[in-house]
Amino acid sequence: MTADTSPILVTGVTGYIGGRLVPRLLEAGYRLRCIARSPRKLESRSWVNDPNVEIVQADVGDAEAMTEAARGCQAAFYLVHSMQVAGASYRGVDRDLARTFILAAERGGVGRVLYLGGLGETGDNLSEHLASRREVEEILGSTSVPLTIFRAAMIIGSGSASFEILRYLVERLPVMITPKWVVTKCQPIAVRNVLSYLVDALTAPESIGRKLDIGGPDVVTYKELMRVMAKARGLPKRRILAVPLLTPKLSSAWIHLVTPISARVARPLAEGLRNEVVCRDHDAERIMPQPLLGVKEAIEAALTRIDEQDVETTWSAAGPIPGDPDWAGGEVFRDSWTVLVAASDAAAYRAVCRVGGGHGYFALDWLWHVRGWMDRLVGGPGLRRGRRDPENVAYGEALDFWRVTGIEAPEHLALRAEMRVPGEALLEFHIESVEEQPGAPAGSEHVRVVQTASFIPRGLFGLVYWYSVVPLHGFVFRGMLRGIRKMAEKEAHPDGRPKSWRDPKVHAVEPERRWRRLTPGTALVDSATP
Repeated sequence: MTADTSPILVTGVTGYIGGRLVPRLLEAGYRLRCIARSPRKLESRSWVNDPNVEIVQADVGDAEAMTEAARGCQAAFYLVHSMQVAGASYRGVDRDLARTFILAAERGGVGRVLYLGGLGETGDNLSEHLASRREVEEILGSTSVPLTIFRAAMIIGSGSASFEILRYLVERLPVMITPKWVVTKCQPIAVRNVLSYLVDALTAPESIGRKLDIGGPDVVTYKELMRVMAKARGLPKRRILAVPLLTPKLSSAWIHLVTPISARVARPLAEGLRNEVVCRDHDAERIMPQPLLGVKEAIEAALTRIDEQDVETTWSAAGPIPGDPDWAGGEVFRDSWTVLVAASDAAAYRAVCRVGGGHGYFALDWLWHVRGWMDRLVGGPGLRRGRRDPENVAYGEALDFWRVTGIEAPEHLALRAEMRVPGEALLEFHIESVEEQPGAPAGSEHVRVVQTASFIPRGLFGLVYWYSVVPLHGFVFRGMLRGIRKMAEKEAHPDGRPKSWRDPKVHAVEPERRWRRLTPGTALVDSATP
């Protein structure tokens, strides 16, 4: 580390690379100023309370806030990409954000900027995705602030979008009919090597003002990548047939159905696969030498992280969190269910947080999977996003086709539906302490778990949807709450629950089958509290 103790500005800290870069910069001894539009998404990060970390709530598109945040920083990492958020209009959004950021960096006196872009040939034949990365490079280099550009191809690491596409295609399809891009050459790089380059560049003056191609030691085709993945997974050899008829649109639709990646994210990535992405020089290796993982080593390392359930960051956590204004006013339907649990609030909360992902939904999992497939068919995320950690959830994280939008341990968990529905849906769990129960040993703990489904319908179809699913709640929610109770009590009483205790039944609590209009400006998250 240099003697300069002024902070380093980091954008994109809730994203895949930014979330992993921060702890490595801290390990190197730097002070950090992290920009987050939703700071609550960082609450579960181990570094959030580090004395060398300053969290600034700001939007990269806010020129005034960014100028103030940039003031006095020795360097700034620009790790922002709006593809997942802005959809088809991401290219224009990326240009605007880059322009705002670099002007703020110049006005704030930032010493240098570092940017992670995309590797690929130059010229007019670039995909829109790579062309957008080039435009951002040009904008970031248009001021007096020194710029270092890193260009990477596919990043191999647990939780990255491109790696998840590769993994799911190989795991699910023994025979693949693929576009002709499957024989395109690429030079993947392990995520740990990317992070090392980003950190090492801060103490490598020769990297300033450079465009550096970074990649691993292996140049392979995507077809070869799939075969390495299959071997690493212990799967039979995959049969791959390349045909020229599959367009990027059809390819992205197929990726959407088979993998957790949405078509909106998959299409730009699929289009970019037509471009050969191979390093044209090895200056980065010379300036910042490090051991580079080959394709086999990188894939095995990523799979080990997944198998050990130790995924640090995921692609699905990026993006804005819907706020209360989206829920203000309108026709609201609610359906509440409760169960009495002979356990502490902490044990009940841990059981609630295990809902979804690999644990399933405790009852009628086949029905949830049918709903997930229906959602995938109409362009929704379905159940394939899973969850980052099997036991813990954090604000802003994806959980199957839900997003965590409220979390207060050990009392409250709110999940907002990102599945395709004709309206807005929220699923909440509240945990309340109750008095000692008859037949229970003195001093034993009991809590009440209340589950509330809230829905704001959109149009007539929204009303039809609500009334069609309400009858299923009696089966789905009862089963889910029974499973939560069983898991919590098993943790609290590993030797078994005394037979003398009465068996509390799951029952509806003032179920609201009718609608009522909220006062404009009232947040549904608050008003749904029992």
